[in-house]
Amino acid sequence: MPTFFNSWLPFIYLYVGGGIFFIAGLILIRKTKALDMRLKRHRFWWKVLIFGYFYFMAIHAFLIIAALYL
Repeated sequence: MPTFFNSWLPFIYLYVGGGIFFIAGLILIRKTKALDMRLKRHRFWWKVLIFGYFYFMAIHAFLIIAALYL
């Protein structure tokens, strides 16, 4: 059975380390006014970005759990 260091540590590194860059990118998008939140389609894509991050994180966690415990 894989240890914590072989299974969950890469997950944490990916989504915490990558999440820092992701949030920095979101802040950069807002600061440069690349997204006009008054427009409906821009609000949609903002939500897609945030949902996509958590969606892939959930799928990844589910697959790790399935691989380890099922």
